[in-house]
Amino acid sequence: MRILDRYILKSVVSVFFACILVFLFLYIIIDVFANLEEILNQRVNLSLLRDYYLSFLPLIFVQVAPIACLLATLFTFSKFNRNNEIIAMRASGLSIFQIAKTVIIFGLLVSIFIFWINDKFVPLASSLNQKIKTQMESNTKKSPAKEQKAIYGFTMYGAKNRLFYVNRFWPATNTMEGITILEHNEQQNITRKIVAKKGIYRDGSWVFYQAITYNFDTNGQIKGEPQYFDEEIMPIPESPQEFLKQRQRPDFMTIAQLDNYIWKLSTSGAITAIRNLKVDLYQKFTFPFTSLIIIFIGVPFSLMIKKRASGLSSLGVSIMVGFAYYVLNAVSIALGKAGILAPLLAASLSHILMLTFSLYLIKNLP
Repeated sequence: MRILDRYILKSVVSVFFACILVFLFLYIIIDVFANLEEILNQRVNLSLLRDYYLSFLPLIFVQVAPIACLLATLFTFSKFNRNNEIIAMRASGLSIFQIAKTVIIFGLLVSIFIFWINDKFVPLASSLNQKIKTQMESNTKKSPAKEQKAIYGFTMYGAKNRLFYVNRFWPATNTMEGITILEHNEQQNITRKIVAKKGIYRDGSWVFYQAITYNFDTNGQIKGEPQYFDEEIMPIPESPQEFLKQRQRPDFMTIAQLDNYIWKLSTSGAITAIRNLKVDLYQKFTFPFTSLIIIFIGVPFSLMIKKRASGLSSLGVSIMVGFAYYVLNAVSIALGKAGILAPLLAASLSHILMLTFSLYLIKNLP
């Protein structure tokens, strides 16, 4: 590695880790003080509180790492620019890409590391965090507004290799609407499909209304005539509380689990749910590379900062650019889940636009 590359890398790495530590500390401190009254009222055990915030660390890291990369890039190159070091580098025949090569490689390595953390640790950490939070709130009475809140797009795996998809689920009244149940054999081939308009848990049993049952042969074709019941008691052992404990959430699943889940759900006819899950799946691939893309954005902005600009200028630019980037990403994800954009395009649109914009700015730098 060249001396110049080591010089640039040292500055970027030191600022990056400093930002990560500051963000982690601030997040935890702010969250503790925001919930201090509740923590004291519930008399939360210190070991439980420690485990709660330790489970938060992987989630915080993957969220703040892109901003830390942006701050590190802006600080490093704006400092070089103020000290006329960029002019010296350009005078020696180096292009902008040659100067930024080390930072770009660093961003790629950070993105790969985030991809690994996001797939291997974040789902487990999210699940553990939710369990600890539920345990901490176990002694607190829920407000009526919270009890009446419906869960939309509810999904879970049940006994007898069943896959449940429910459009709306009201835990307070033990009521489900828009129910689809898929039963699979050991080879994961569908054997039965149950569709019902409504289901109510009453006296220890699920009663389905306007239910249709389809049976399938080994080739996946409908066998016999569908059976219709205006009202039917279903042999489903899971209670509403067990549904809540076992429900599937994309942020609790790895890429392999989510991909397999989408494949199983593909025969349910739940088009909206499948589309939303595909957006979540593709986002698991594209989101980790936010750090790399945001470094490309930071390079031209840092070189456009005037000599007299202080570190506050870098911070202000990073906030504006980061905010615009995340707003664009949120809009594209929303358009994808609304069916306006294809799932893959929705997950990658912000990356494509911002990378194109940053390359254009770099190309037009003097």
